[in-house]
Amino acid sequence: MQFPHVALDRRRAGPLNREMRYVALLRGINVGGNNIIKMVDLRRAFEEAGYGDVTTYIQSGNVVFSAPTKTTKAKLTSAIEAMLDEAFGYASRVVILSAKEMARVIDEAPPRFGADPTKYRYDAVFVKEPLTPREVLAQIPTNPEVDVVSAGSHAVYFRRLIAKATQSKTAKVVVQAVYKSITVRNWNTTRKLAEMTAS
Repeated sequence: MQFPHVALDRRRAGPLNREMRYVALLRGINVGGNNIIKMVDLRRAFEEAGYGDVTTYIQSGNVVFSAPTKTTKAKLTSAIEAMLDEAFGYASRVVILSAKEMARVIDEAPPRFGADPTKYRYDAVFVKEPLTPREVLAQIPTNPEVDVVSAGSHAVYFRRLIAKATQSKTAKVVVQAVYKSITVRNWNTTRKLAEMTAS
């Protein structure tokens, strides 16, 4: 399948054919036996749709790829969701971030975020536009003795005390309307994806 408005044309050179690195964060695949997609098939689907330099990271639906800079993120998101719907037969929801946005996610993390993984669990919650991290933050329940949450430009940062994880209230976000518009990655995965998009 091919989506002409995002397809890469390597026969042409010059500023109109510049490419940008992105990461697509797929929501709800390979979880609990639902929406099982092999990474080799996922890479092939992106490549057949015309995206370049496609690579995946672990099994939770992280795809790093290149697309023309003239493509808007909204069009890119719509095209990729349509492609995934057709290729794998499920109602996909995808969060797209550029390399610059991923770098900002790392830069805007709270001080020492990720520094003590034996004591805390650290997660980044990515938000599907047009919803914003601040709007999501306002709907996340917390237990002040366990949970610390804050919002950046492109993600919400979760820190949870491991010793009292069962007392955390952040998991209750699953019953909120915003749950269908977010996808969570642990901090190590987030940092790795930022490195991959920057390369």
